[in-house]
Amino acid sequence: MAEQVFTYITYKEGIADDSALELVAAAKKLYPDASLTAVVTGSGADLDKICSEMAASYQEVWKIDNPELAYPNAEVIQKLLVNILPKDSIFLVSHNTFGMDLSPGLSIKMETAFIPDAVDFEGLEGNNLKVVRQEYSGMASTHVLCDISAGAVINVRPGVFQPDESKSAGGAVVDKSADAGELSASRRFLEIVEAEVGDVDITKEDVLVSIGRGIEDEDNIEIADELAEVMGAVVSCSRPIVDAKWLEKSRQVGTSGQTVKPKVYMALGISGSFQHLGGIKGSPFIVAVNKNLKAPIFQVAEVGVVADLLEFVPELTDKIKEG
Repeated sequence: MAEQVFTYITYKEGIADDSALELVAAAKKLYPDASLTAVVTGSGADLDKICSEMAASYQEVWKIDNPELAYPNAEVIQKLLVNILPKDSIFLVSHNTFGMDLSPGLSIKMETAFIPDAVDFEGLEGNNLKVVRQEYSGMASTHVLCDISAGAVINVRPGVFQPDESKSAGGAVVDKSADAGELSASRRFLEIVEAEVGDVDITKEDVLVSIGRGIEDEDNIEIADELAEVMGAVVSCSRPIVDAKWLEKSRQVGTSGQTVKPKVYMALGISGSFQHLGGIKGSPFIVAVNKNLKAPIFQVAEVGVVADLLEFVPELTDKIKEG
């Protein structure tokens, strides 16, 4: 008998987050014959549009329409999920700021297991799910067994599962608005404060040359600038570069910076923490240069170069110029 797996879909301005289809792939890895149900909350035309789109990938789409849900307040959504999800549910949500806000309390209220930041599933042993997680900023992988006999709330790291683009489910949209219950909360949405756009908008660039701790010194940023120039790219960075005030915040890629969707992403001296990778969407061609062979960035890179970027990048720049 096929298992039923639920997911929560996030979206913005009528566009579903990439995690919507990544969670389809994650659910199928967990249960290959699973019946998939997407939960979509919100209000108005955008909600209807997303529900219609998700029906192509999910057997059912549960629509919860309420003006109080125009902005995804985790406190409110936690309450409605407790009301609508069956007992012992397997519930997947992306391991982003919203998912981290939602999931711990949800698992307590539903009396289920909570698994944060899962990067892979290795099958079931009875009622025990074998999960792969990463510790110490991705420097070590842990393989754990988790009893999911009473259900589970699982946060899946963004970007680790390739989006399932099959869109062959032919699912139905089911209006569950009446079942949501009381939607009051002690906190309320006030406003969205957009991050300032600097001299360049990295969210609109097709090619990014991104630098991390491995650049070592502010003066060395020049070599990344030279490479970016010959590649027709723009320089971006990870959080430590912004913290050191070497580049402005508008150039930071990550969950606490900008979300980018380039065609090519060159990571120079970036370890590849989930906070950084969470800001990279789509399926870019990732080239990683790092002298640490065990850097997590190599797990997602199409091309990995184990080298000191201060030696490698100038040579690469010269070769591109020659070509």
